[in-house]
Amino acid sequence: MKDFELRIGICTYSEIAVNFHGKFVCGAQTFEGEQVLRSAATYQPTSEDCYFELKNVTIGVHFHWQRNENQCFKGALECVAAPEGGWIAVNRVPLEVYLTSVISSEMSATSSLELLKAHAIISRSWAMYQLFPTFPPQAPPSPQSDRIIRWYDREGHTLFDLCADDHCQRYQGITRQTSAAVEAAIEATRGMVLAYDNRLCDARFYKCCGGVTEAYESAWDDTPHPYLVKVSDTTAPVGEDLRQEAGFRRFLLASPAACCNTRDRRILSQVLNHYDQETADFYRWEVRYTQAQLSDLVQRKSGIDFGLLEDLIPLKRGVSGRIIELEIRGTKATCTVGKELEIRKWLSESHLYSSAFVVDRGGTDFVLRGAGWGHGVGLCQIGAAVMADQGMDYKVILQHYYPGTTLRPLPEILPHLHHEPAS
Repeated sequence: MKDFELRIGICTYSEIAVNFHGKFVCGAQTFEGEQVLRSAATYQPTSEDCYFELKNVTIGVHFHWQRNENQCFKGALECVAAPEGGWIAVNRVPLEVYLTSVISSEMSATSSLELLKAHAIISRSWAMYQLFPTFPPQAPPSPQSDRIIRWYDREGHTLFDLCADDHCQRYQGITRQTSAAVEAAIEATRGMVLAYDNRLCDARFYKCCGGVTEAYESAWDDTPHPYLVKVSDTTAPVGEDLRQEAGFRRFLLASPAACCNTRDRRILSQVLNHYDQETADFYRWEVRYTQAQLSDLVQRKSGIDFGLLEDLIPLKRGVSGRIIELEIRGTKATCTVGKELEIRKWLSESHLYSSAFVVDRGGTDFVLRGAGWGHGVGLCQIGAAVMADQGMDYKVILQHYYPGTTLRPLPEILPHLHHEPAS
């Protein structure tokens, strides 16, 4: 199969400052060295050795470790007009080249080979699923004054296929160190994707499940995905019903042994890049707010004047204990918020680690005690790293986190693969 080409939105600028390393062509003109781009155009490399460097690319948008850095990319550069003004730098790159960067950006290029193979397959599957979904995503319901239920997918990506940040998959070009192991993982799994019932899988992933993975419909629309279901990552089956408040609290406070319950820096360094390693506690964590702090935070993040917050009440939990619907009561207003990411947005300056938490009161303070890092749906990256370190084959790891799936060549799943450019 000819390598499929993706269009990755890197960053939006008032003007694009780029340094062309090697010769790039646009129409009859040749470009090399530092340039400033202010019009719609496509710049093609003249050889495989060519690459371009973008200045001040924002990574970790809205996360606590957000920062800017210069990044380098293979492939073509498109300058696309942004609807809000300015220009979007879009990288046109072959799928397998894209994946080489993704698994070196999402993880470390020094990760174990089995972990890299597993991630190459899920990153390939997830990227292609976004363009050719088995279950077309549903839009969230219209917000009401006392009920706001939202989830987020790639609905904003109309001028390119995927973005380069955590909203989709981390893609940081050739800036991140690659390795022979990364190249071997891509080659060993080239063109292979996860399938369920002969259909492409939406292979979601995140940092740490906290002991149990979550079902797809807890985080996004209400369409069950039969391979994105509850999976125990603990060393023994979880006997508690984590959808119930008492059961989840017992599980949370017990902090049972699990694949992702590790502080082994050698293993964690395979999954966590240097900025991720600024996050030390993820399997179990605690956040404390004064009543005044939380009241101010929630008003700013939600746009709703609740007055002084009086209570946070979990109304509905998913199979991992993650809160799907949370009632927020204040002296001036009461509102139910969901799903998990919206809850995390409202209760943190950046993103709360997860919505798997209980609420305790210490006087007037609010104490959130939680589990895991991320939405919890699909593969737990830290858990998978531990499994690979224990000698497990990548196929076993994938079967654990995506039960009932099979590995298939992409042309068998999408035999008439074609791609119309986003418009």
